[in-house]
Amino acid sequence: KITMKKLIIAASTLTIMSFSVNKLYNRHLGEAVTNIQDMKEWMMQDIESGKIDPELGENYIEWLEVTEDHLIELAEENRL
Repeated sequence: KITMKKLIIAASTLTIMSFSVNKLYNRHLGEAVTNIQDMKEWMMQDIESGKIDPELGENYIEWLEVTEDHLIELAEENRL
């Protein structure tokens, strides 16, 4: 027989687990956005130093910006 106390404990446990998973998920998304921002900066440095063709580098930066925007949207959608 399930008591009200057991139901409350189960619901509380699920809520805490959900919060923990969401917090970890958002932390990983934040780290991914930081990595992409670093990559954009490195690409700009490579363009300026002549290590990569400017047109190709700009193309890479555009795709990194699109990916960054998608990750930011995903993080905003999953905030508690």
